[in-house]
Amino acid sequence: MIQLHKSADRFSTRLDWLESRHAFSFGTHHDPGRMGFRALRVLNEDRVRGGAGFGAHAHRDAEILTLVLDGALEHRDSEGGRSVLRRGDVQRMSAGRGVVHSEWNASRSSPVHFVQVWLLPDHRGATPRYDEAQVPWHETQGLTLLASRAGRGGSLPIDCDAEVFAGALAAGEALRHDVGAGRGVWLQVLRGRVALGAHRDLPELEAGDAVALEDETLLETAALEDAEILLFDLSN
Repeated sequence: MIQLHKSADRFSTRLDWLESRHAFSFGTHHDPGRMGFRALRVLNEDRVRGGAGFGAHAHRDAEILTLVLDGALEHRDSEGGRSVLRRGDVQRMSAGRGVVHSEWNASRSSPVHFVQVWLLPDHRGATPRYDEAQVPWHETQGLTLLASRAGRGGSLPIDCDAEVFAGALAAGEALRHDVGAGRGVWLQVLRGRVALGAHRDLPELEAGDAVALEDETLLETAALEDAEILLFDLSN
């Protein structure tokens, strides 16, 4: 089974300093039928103007991944973490029993564009942890593993039976991803246009569109133009 989710159907938050699109219920946006996909609870695409950002706020019991697409994002947290994330950087924050952090555009003049993901952890109340890595996924054709439960292949470790990939596809390039028994896949298009090879009845996927796969064994995509994607392979 495959389900299409169009970009225009995402929830939207617009402020004078923020444009945010939410794949699932978030903040004041609530739909009991859109609470996430398996362990994937939040998938937000944010654009923040220069000099603005999210002040100190708390999280707990979430595996939080941040991926910058353009610009620079300054991070500070109560565990002593402080850094500036740029394109090619990936941050993992395990909120555990509780962490306070802030995120600000590191530039006073240029916007920052980033994606933030929350995954539900397998264990609650764990010790907070913070990691980041330089992963030039956008310079490598195909899928790059960003995070996984065991930190497979040097990816960032998360307390969740999930594998999170980012992918860059040149126009005309095809991609195959095998799906294990009982697992589900969420594919999010970040940029460009892609088609699903095994599901020709579906329209082309454009930036912001997504598909959710259940009871499928293979995901096949082809880039109709240079494209970037996120792919989540989830057990629960």
